[in-house]
Amino acid sequence: MTKAEVRAKIEEVGIIPAIRVHSAEDALFAADAVAEGGIPIMEITITVPGAIDVIRRLAKDSATIQGAGTVLDLGWARRCIDAGALFLTSPGFDPKIVEFAAHENVLVFPGAMTPSDVMAAAKAGADMVKIFPCAQVGGPSYIRALKSPFPEIPFIASGGVNQETASDFILAGATALGIGRDLIHQDAIRRRDVGWIRELSRRYSHMLRQARAQLKEWGSHAP
Repeated sequence: MTKAEVRAKIEEVGIIPAIRVHSAEDALFAADAVAEGGIPIMEITITVPGAIDVIRRLAKDSATIQGAGTVLDLGWARRCIDAGALFLTSPGFDPKIVEFAAHENVLVFPGAMTPSDVMAAAKAGADMVKIFPCAQVGGPSYIRALKSPFPEIPFIASGGVNQETASDFILAGATALGIGRDLIHQDAIRRRDVGWIRELSRRYSHMLRQARAQLKEWGSHAP
């Protein structure tokens, strides 16, 4: 897939499952489960033991969009891209990672919290900006506040997104949602309960579609 195709698919699906588990086997199980639930996107955090091998194995499947999360330095960025990561994301903003990803023609979603962070990330060439940790700094109301001065910057709401808040983040202006343990529950991993993760994947996707439909309806009624 081209960079443009990957971005279009991520924007269409609107959910980036963050897979932060205790083994490579757990990560592959979680990736398969969310894909079965209709989300062909998976962020493998580099905190997963054997994360590079997981990304490499997922890259063999052309139907999935595998990325690397919690990328904290340029060395990890290189290793992840070499393994087949189609996007990079991090909890904060490192201009070297953003510039490197742009040079390699790979999507990059740096983390940001303040308006200054957002401006710096966008200026450096971020494809989307991940507002993290979102829930702890105001949740959907904070996304709404940021969209006012930055209407053209696509935001990923991440950190504390759950079934109670997912729709509100989309209604507030988030382009996509980064969801971790509230989608990939550790008990579901431990029990190898694919149905649990699959059902949550479908539920979150349904919430997102409904919220987008509501936004579209609001837009059609605008003066």
